[in-house]
Amino acid sequence: MINLKVKIMTRQPHDQFAKEYLEELLKPLGKVERSKEISGEVRQIDIWFIPDKNVSVESSGLGLLAKMAQKTALFEPYRNTPTETEIKSCLLKLYSIHSLQEREAKREKFNLDDDNLPFLWILAPTFSERMLTGFGAKLDVDNWENGIYFLPDFLKTALVAINQLPKTSDTLWLRVLGKGKIQKYAVEELIDLPKNNPYRRHLMDILASWRKNLEIRTKLNSEEREDFMNLSPAYLKEKEEWRIEGELKGKLEGKLEGKLEGKLAEKRAMIENFLLAKFGNLDAELTAIIEPLLQVETPEVTRVLLHYSKEELIARFKG
Repeated sequence: MINLKVKIMTRQPHDQFAKEYLEELLKPLGKVERSKEISGEVRQIDIWFIPDKNVSVESSGLGLLAKMAQKTALFEPYRNTPTETEIKSCLLKLYSIHSLQEREAKREKFNLDDDNLPFLWILAPTFSERMLTGFGAKLDVDNWENGIYFLPDFLKTALVAINQLPKTSDTLWLRVLGKGKIQKYAVEELIDLPKNNPYRRHLMDILASWRKNLEIRTKLNSEEREDFMNLSPAYLKEKEEWRIEGELKGKLEGKLEGKLEGKLAEKRAMIENFLLAKFGNLDAELTAIIEPLLQVETPEVTRVLLHYSKEELIARFKG
């Protein structure tokens, strides 16, 4: 079973949204556990993902994100371009995990293949040329989409510039984590997905929740106002879909209730007419057994009305 460990932080609405969003996407691939802390100096990994080799991530429909999840990985999403210090902090967390796993392998006396050590994916709306050059990050155009910059091999890290990802269905899930028009168009694409898409409804809920969190804040900065506008179509769409579903449910329940009431009225008339025809009048005792008779299946009601005497009917159905 895939093991996905997540620590949800609440420094600002986007932090919570990004982690909840990635968790929701990866959750169908395996088990989700919250909070992954590294021993020593307390550090928390946003998302730590361990794939199960028996699960086909290719069939998940998650495109580029599924490709990233083919191996053990750490995901660190950022709302803004991370600073050099923040990137170094991510690298420190990665190598702390490597060190822990290597010590465990030595203690348990088994060989740890370097390929099985976690890979770090740092997701951000954009990266400057200076930042990419400084960390030696380069494209791998033969194997990966534009926008994925890999650090030297031994560092096992890639910087994902969301603004450079091609606008395809394979990158949609990551582009929602972008900014400005990148995010705006990705949210619109998400809204337009078929309603039977396995991720659409839950992600719409998460987007609407983020928008709601922004709405209740007293003061929004320019970035948060932009997020608010970008998320509004998803929020309004979700409200409209819930309204329509509620109306349809109400109409269906109303029709069913009307049909049941109609059938019950027909059954009552049948019983009353049968009793009148058989006994000549509906006295108090016969009237008292009509309600109990209504609870009996129609074939059985017909049988007892045909074959029971008045005394037998009253004895069986009175009260």
